[in-house]
Amino acid sequence: MNLESWLSSHPYLRTLADFHAQIDSVLVQFSNTNPSLPAWDRYIDDFHAGIPLLRSSSITIDLEPAEKILDALVGHLKVAPGKLGEECRTLQEEIHREPDASRHAVEWLIDQAGFESNCPGLLRYLGWTALSRHLQPIMMAFSNWRDDEKWFRNYCPTCGARAAMAQLLGAELGRCRLFCCSRCFTRWRYRRTGCAFCENEDDHSLRVLAIKGEGGLRVDYCEECRGYLKTYDGQGDERVFLANWTSLHLDILARDRALNTYAESPFQL
Repeated sequence: MNLESWLSSHPYLRTLADFHAQIDSVLVQFSNTNPSLPAWDRYIDDFHAGIPLLRSSSITIDLEPAEKILDALVGHLKVAPGKLGEECRTLQEEIHREPDASRHAVEWLIDQAGFESNCPGLLRYLGWTALSRHLQPIMMAFSNWRDDEKWFRNYCPTCGARAAMAQLLGAELGRCRLFCCSRCFTRWRYRRTGCAFCENEDDHSLRVLAIKGEGGLRVDYCEECRGYLKTYDGQGDERVFLANWTSLHLDILARDRALNTYAESPFQL
């Protein structure tokens, strides 16, 4: 399944696809930020203690290039029509209002402190888009370094966010489940069964909402906490099915059934 085929059968996603195409046209300019890798031996104790990489005080990661990417995204989108352009112009003023404003804005993405914005949703989305692009080499090295068997936690080992999606891999008896971060797009291994949010493991209260013709996408939910997790039961089409925005209609379906996501979502539903 390629993106164009998916959009042909889900034409209501076309506006979002055009928006992401604009973002990609900016990101291609920043394909080689070449960040320095952390000293993993300094971080290992924090890793075992459950402290996400970006929240560790034992290492230093240069985030300044992410500020430049964020500024470029906002500058490109400020001429967009309607509310998007208006909010981008407001956000541009905010990250330029003082010399350190852009740095505080990027730091706010991680710890939610030290910066105030009138457009927090837009800042969160564009900011994490910028951060994930800059941090991509670090995240790849981190994935190769860490032992996910020692991180069976329901929050992201990179940034600490809850999962927005999951992926099931392997044959039925030996399947594993990967969680997918809603912010930095890290994927990490988690228990095969159990609620992603309240960690309930009672099979009688864990349900699946499957939709015919959705390419292996489904909604897993828990009757105890009413939390849901979109899940891709397949392999090979991750770029389409794990993009999150490509399955926004499943979020609407879940919300219509009074289900909640505890992941940070860039979309207002």
